[in-house]
This record gives sequence, structure tokens and C-alpha cells, in this order.
Amino acid sequence: MDYDRKSTVSSFYGAPKTSLDALNADFVAHPPNVRARDDASSFFNGDNRMSTDLHGPRANAGYNRNSFFHAGREEPVKGGRDEEEEVAQEAWDVYADFNNAGPRYSHTFGQNSQGYQQLPPLSPNVEEVASTNNVEMVTVPALGPEWSKDEMRGMTKAGKNERRAETRREKWKAWNRGERGMCGHYCTKKVFVFVVFGVCIAIGIVLAFTVPRVPIFGFNSDSPLVNATGAWGNAVPFIFSRFPANFSFPANAALQVNTHNNYVPITFNHIKANVFDLQTSRLVATGDLGHKTFPAKKYTNLLLPLNFTYIASNDTDQTWANWYNACKNRGLYTDGKRQPVQYRILLTMNILGLPNSRSTSTEVSDAECPVELPMNAG
Repeated sequence: MDYDRKSTVSSFYGAPKTSLDALNADFVAHPPNVRARDDASSFFNGDNRMSTDLHGPRANAGYNRNSFFHAGREEPVKGGRDEEEEVAQEAWDVYADFNNAGPRYSHTFGQNSQGYQQLPPLSPNVEEVASTNNVEMVTVPALGPEWSKDEMRGMTKAGKNERRAETRREKWKAWNRGERGMCGHYCTKKVFVFVVFGVCIAIGIVLAFTVPRVPIFGFNSDSPLVNATGAWGNAVPFIFSRFPANFSFPANAALQVNTHNNYVPITFNHIKANVFDLQTSRLVATGDLGHKTFPAKKYTNLLLPLNFTYIASNDTDQTWANWYNACKNRGLYTDGKRQPVQYRILLTMNILGLPNSRSTSTEVSDAECPVELPMNAG
């Protein structure tokens, strides 16, 4: 064994061996009525007992090296260089630390009284960077669980639109199967069908009475064309000329509107008229009534203004000759009857409430010219 690991227990060098086993220990007889005590214990040491004198010296708690039982040799067994380091620092004893009679553990091994160890100062470079940058440390929350691809797509706009579309499809399927209703649980598929059917019937009944119908137009058989008076008569000049061959005069078409097939008043946005010569099919007159409203279930007389205007290459033109001969003065005829005019009138109507325009036409073969030329008209 090395010299510095030499045991200090005396039993290793010939001392009588003693057993720690209580059954094998040597029997020691004590005199009767004599109480065995451990005179090595500080508890039975009268000098170390607690003093009752408040002002006298007070003993310690009674702990010393002999107050603890050592089952074997102490660990670690020090010697050699360990003892030199201990002497160099300062002898420290755990028992003395308990009794406040020696150096503390914290003082012996380089710690201050608060239990903290002085850290070495920062290097100049680190202090300079810390002072110039003035970086503020922010507490970063811990990362949570990672999102799956489906969850990440569900947070996008496309994912939300897909969920809404899927919800609408599911609701439509459930409503189509009769499992749910619209607007809560009331409007189921069966109720919806009956409601739509009733609404269609109601709409049909309303339209039957409110949709306008094309009225019937009649012409005055005695005088289908009459001379224009008032503002319209003064608006169009009266002209009959051979060179160049043309004519121009105002007139009114005497019409009668029959609205007995309408339940509500009928409104015309406009009524346009075109007059064609019955023999040559040339356009000789035009007219437009404009906006007009007629009552329902009545016969209403109407004067439609017409502007007769025609230009020919010469006086031998058939259309010009027909209207010139029909409008001559009555005094040029022995019986006083002039030649009648023959024409076809086409009426185009735009009725409020109807999607398309309606038209009607009629032919007149024995109408009298609405104007009369003077006797000296060539």
C-alpha cells in the first residue's frame, strides 16, 4: 500500500479486534443499578449541557465528531497532496459548518454568502457590440404542432370555397331527398312544389286580365280620309306641281279603335302608318300618332295624321297621275263626282306590355281625296 493511502485505523496494526455485531460483542458486566452511558457522547457531558442562565455562556447544540457513528473508514481517505491542498485553501469541517464554529462550505470553495458564483467579465468586444446595437431580446413562443397539408389548404381561400361548395351540395342533396327544408324546416320539397304550382296559377290569372290585347281598328266607310285642320293642317304645305312632278298635302285617317277585349286601359307607345298606292304599290304617305292611351271596353274614334308626299320624274308617272286626277276640282266634272283614290294603309303598333310590335293593314278602293285643287290648276 502506498504511503499516502495508509489507513489510520488502529485495528490494522495489531490492536484488539472488536466486532460490530451486537451478538458477538464481548460481554461487559456493569454493576447493578449503574446506568451504562457513552462518556464519549456530548449528550452526557455536563459541561456541554444547555445552561439555564440567560446571561451566561451558552453551549452549542451538542454536535461533535464523536456524535456520529462511523461504520468503516471515512471516504475519501486523504493524504499526501490532498492534505497539502486542504491546508493551502482552508480546513473545512462539515460539523463545524453545522455549529457555526468554522469556515463555511460556500466560503471555502469560492462562493459568496448569497450562494452565487461571480462570473468572469465579458470581453471588450462583446460589451462594445452590446452597447452599440442595443438589441432587445424578445421571448419567442414555443412552436406548436406542425400543420398537415389538408389543414393548411383548408385555411386558404380556395379551401374555404371548397368547403362552402361542399356544404351547399350536401344541403341540396338533403333537400332533394326531403330530409330538410329551406328557410328552416318549413319549405320542404313537397311544400315547394305546391307553392310554385299555386304561384303559377295566380300569375296566369293575373296575366289573363292585365296583359293587353291588340285592339281592332275600323275605318270610316264614308270618308276614310279627311282634310287636316288646326296645327297639323298648317304644318304641311299644300303643293301639286307638274314641273317637277310632285305633290304634298296634310290629311287625317279616320279610324275607330275597339278595346272590348281588354280588361285594363291599353297604352300605345306609338302608332305608325304607311299609305301605299293600290295600283302601283308606291309609298305616298306616312304618319305617327305617338304615345296614346285608350280606355278598355269601349269604341274610340281616332284621327291619325298623315303626311302625303310624293316626287315623280315627270307628270306621266302613274302614281302622280292617279292622285292628281282624284284631287281635281269638282267643277271640272259634269256630275260633280271626282275619281276615287285607291290605297292600302299599314298600321304598326308598339303596345306597352307586349314584347314585340303588332301590325294590321286594310285596303280602301273608293275613298275621296281629302283635298281639292282650284279650277285653274293645270
